[in-house]
Amino acid sequence: MRIVSKRQLKEMVLYSPQHIARLEKAGKFPKRVKLGPNRVGWVEGEVLDWLQSRLNCRD
Repeated sequence: MRIVSKRQLKEMVLYSPQHIARLEKAGKFPKRVKLGPNRVGWVEGEVLDWLQSRLNCRD
């Protein structure tokens, strides 16, 4: 299992941090993992699965 940082996530998804937070809150994006008091990350596999689901929905 690999955890990606906010910077790495932005490169993978190409959304702003604010938009990612809105999607998370709406339950439409994998939830972040709190790693410490000032650090969060996302499970890479969950993000890749989300990206694959987006690719599967395109025409």
